[in-house]
This record gives sequence, C-alpha cells and structure tokens, in this order.
Amino acid sequence: MARHEDIEKKAEMLCAGFLSEHGLELVDVEYVKEAGTWYLRYYIDKDGGVNINDCESVSRFLSDELDRDDFIPDAYTLEVSSPGLGRALKKEKDYQRNLGKEIEIRLYRETSGQKDWTGKLVSFDKNSVTVDPGGTELVIDRKNIAMIREYVDWDA
Repeated sequence: MARHEDIEKKAEMLCAGFLSEHGLELVDVEYVKEAGTWYLRYYIDKDGGVNINDCESVSRFLSDELDRDDFIPDAYTLEVSSPGLGRALKKEKDYQRNLGKEIEIRLYRETSGQKDWTGKLVSFDKNSVTVDPGGTELVIDRKNIAMIREYVDWDA
C-alpha cells in the first residue's frame, strides 16, 4: 500500500467516532500533493447538507487529534468541506444511494466507441457497473472507470 493510502486510512479512522456523534458522514479523505504542497482533505456530509459550522467543528477536532497523533511526516494543509454537487461515487453506500439516478462516467479506455457516458445507474457489484444511457444497458468494468459521479444537469 502506498504511503499516502496509509495516511488516508489512519486519517479516516481518526474521526469516525466524532463524526458519528455529530450526525455527520465521512464521504472521503484524500492526501494529495498539489503544486508542491501536501493537502489532507476531509469531505463530510449529513442529511440536508453541511454548513460552515459543521466544517469548522470537524476541522478544530481534527487539528487537535492530528497534532496529538502526529503520524504525517510532511507539512500539510488541512481542509474540511462538503463533497459538493456531482460528488464522486467511492463507497458502496454512494452507489446504493444513486441506484436509478443519472450518473456520469469517464473511462480510461473506450467502451462501445466512447470514453464518456451519462445514464441511469442500473446495478453494481465489486467488479462492474451497469448503466442505461438510453435504452440499452452497458456493463462497464470498474478497472476501466477513471471517474464516476452523480450527474448534475446545469441547464435544469
């Protein structure tokens, strides 16, 4: 497992109890380097959506916990935010929540002549995703998925 994946797993475990106590859900944790700076990003959510106060309380909690545990060797910036519109499907509950809804998929390699697909999420398992882009179901190998997220119709 890569070092950044170890850090993400530890960072995820660090906040599970706190989030649960406050009715919050951890959508994702990422530890990434951008333009020479490391970022530890927490994406949180709850029914009705999160607000700035939710993000602030989680950030304060995490700041103290991360300082105490001190398991990240690099200097980094901590960010806590909402996953936003068009959030990525990462966990099984994300897929479950989007069954029957429009999703957007970007592939590494073309399937049926395309790399980008939009359609209803019909089913999923650990190896594949089935989507209906308009009358014919398409089964896509998860290894070929570069990005999968909720579809947002900006024209609606």
